[in-house]
Amino acid sequence: MLCRNCEFLRSGSRRRRSVEGNTAWLLISAALVLLMTPGLAFFYGGMVRSKSVLNMLMMCFGAMGLIGVLWVIYGYSMTYGSDVAGLLGNPFDMLGLSGLMTPEGDPTAGTVDVAFQAMFAIITVALISGAVADRMKFGSWMIFGGLWATIVYFPVAHWVWGDGGWIGELGALDFAGGTAVHINAGAAALGLVLVLGKRVGWPREPMKPHNLPYVMLGAGLLWFGWFGFNAGSAYAADGVAGIAFINTVTATSAAMLGWLLLERIRDGKPTSLGAASGVVAGLVAITPACAYVDTWGALSIGAIAGVLCALAVGLKYRFGYDDSLDVVGVHLVGGLVGTLMLGFVATTSVAPDGTDGLFYGGDVALLGKQAISALAVMVYSGIIAAILGLIIKAINGGRVTREEEINGIDEAEHAESAYDFAGGRGGRAASADSGVAGNAKKLEETKS
Repeated sequence: MLCRNCEFLRSGSRRRRSVEGNTAWLLISAALVLLMTPGLAFFYGGMVRSKSVLNMLMMCFGAMGLIGVLWVIYGYSMTYGSDVAGLLGNPFDMLGLSGLMTPEGDPTAGTVDVAFQAMFAIITVALISGAVADRMKFGSWMIFGGLWATIVYFPVAHWVWGDGGWIGELGALDFAGGTAVHINAGAAALGLVLVLGKRVGWPREPMKPHNLPYVMLGAGLLWFGWFGFNAGSAYAADGVAGIAFINTVTATSAAMLGWLLLERIRDGKPTSLGAASGVVAGLVAITPACAYVDTWGALSIGAIAGVLCALAVGLKYRFGYDDSLDVVGVHLVGGLVGTLMLGFVATTSVAPDGTDGLFYGGDVALLGKQAISALAVMVYSGIIAAILGLIIKAINGGRVTREEEINGIDEAEHAESAYDFAGGRGGRAASADSGVAGNAKKLEETKS
């Protein structure tokens, strides 16, 4: 009897340690995913011209503040509340996190889950901002972000991950956000840029990244934070998290090499921008598949994504849409690669509760489900984003004036410049009385 009691107590202690360990891992993962948004801000900020860098950073940080508030008020409930026809969660179930703010129960199904999923909502909205760099008013961006999150992201996340969501019920696979995050954001970016229009001078004038070290730093921070994004989606510190973690490394590495190889063959030189972009393409593509594929599946997804995304970023010149920072080419295309490749390389040897793809003895059913889910999210998100863009454009124009865009959106929207200390403002040429030359001139005048 005593031994049985001891065993029971030991079992209870193990369960508590398991819950505590999983809680700690999920909190760490939430922090890692939050770090992705500042990482994205650096990645995008380095890719724009110097007169637009602060606005780019502000669009990402603005998403952090805005979506952080909307999520706790009604976003979490719209995503994970009781199902309404497979389309959304009841926004009133947990309005203002009602019933969740308690230390009792399993926190990974309560407050910790709220925190973790909040970071997904934030980064998804922030991703869209790169498509409209240099020209969208900050106020217009904030209005768009709030409306799009409410009408599109929260319902789509319910479709994929919420109890009763129709994509989940269909049997389509999306471990960490290929459809809900990347296809969703990429399609929204395309819809918005088609409405907002091109930048002044695009594509005639070169619009090169102003700070490639920022781009590389941002890509590194994204890669680091993505481990929380993918491995954290296991919701436990276990073997599934380990599989997601190593597959994230594998696919991302393969994608970077694939992008650089294509650059070397096509352009003659591999570039730092290509390396950073290849990293992000691989991270995007492995997101839906990271816990469903083996090493060969991860390698193939990464390599294919690296090559296809490197080719896809050039489509904007052929079709004439100004996707400033290649959100469509990397996130929409990368998300499609990962989502559809699951229909070929998913394997139950890695995920026993999953489904085998065509290359592992499965039938075409999984590929069909993946295609249906991707198409539905792409069409819905793109159309709603375009409609919201048209409404905002009708109300306040949506974008800064031609003169403000030429002079720099940082000055126009924020009355600041990233590089005042170096002379000049917002990327405009410094005057003769500014900077080092100006100081020397003033010193000579004083002496005389």
